[in-house]
Amino acid sequence: MASLKEVRNRIVSVNSTQQITKAMKMVSAAKLRRAQDAIHQMRPYAKKLAEMIATVSAQTEAGAENPFTEVREIKRALIIVVTSDRGLCGAFNANVGKAAMALVQEKYADLHAAGQVEILSLGKKGAEYLSRRGYNVNEAHTDIFTRLNFNNVREIGDAVLTSFTEKKFDVVEVIFNYSKNVATQIIQTEQLLPLVASESSDKVSAVDYIFEPSEEQIISELIPKSIKLSIFRALLESNSSEHGARMTAMDKATDNAGELIKALKLEYNRSRQAAITKEILEIVGGAEALSA
Repeated sequence: MASLKEVRNRIVSVNSTQQITKAMKMVSAAKLRRAQDAIHQMRPYAKKLAEMIATVSAQTEAGAENPFTEVREIKRALIIVVTSDRGLCGAFNANVGKAAMALVQEKYADLHAAGQVEILSLGKKGAEYLSRRGYNVNEAHTDIFTRLNFNNVREIGDAVLTSFTEKKFDVVEVIFNYSKNVATQIIQTEQLLPLVASESSDKVSAVDYIFEPSEEQIISELIPKSIKLSIFRALLESNSSEHGARMTAMDKATDNAGELIKALKLEYNRSRQAAITKEILEIVGGAEALSA
């Protein structure tokens, strides 16, 4: 049994940790609210833009002739993995890393064996997770969530689009956490390039658009913007999911610390009671020895 001093020190240590996790939970809750507001404002715009591109592409030949819709033999693949820069958020980052590895093994195993699959990590943890497991991390963007705005994401999108048009990659996919609610994050995988019609495209009602200046120019501007917007939306979704996961993890850590403190206090009281009982027995034993 540990000494009273050791148990007392452990109680103080766990109590300090509990205060930290409680503070981190509150900080994550405040950040989560702002992140949710940002993604809730983004979703309707992204959905409407996707519907517009699907409708216009279906009604015109410009969409089929766009270089970003070109389907070719897959010889090189780029996987964009969106994670966080910091830990303490449960299995948030590990789940994305595992999903990325599963995607590669399921669809691009031969390309991976030949070294033709590259990882673009948006977030420090994804780069660390996959590079340790032998995956080719082409580039890692860290600290992107500290300055998360569309202008910064546009640079990443431009690089991805250029790589595809120059045929450095024949397919580009993105993996990220989708925030269903505060406590639930769902891994989502989307193909960015080549741009393919979604399942809902056939359901989009025909709209008689008037094109100005031309169909080709409008499509050529809308499709790159839509792809950049998809990357930005994935980052916003991941950012919201990260704060939700961290808030949940810190809440559980706070509760666990409380349970540990109760157990340590019980152990402390038992140790103290045993020490007092031992002292009483020694005093009684000494008194009997003197009276004998």
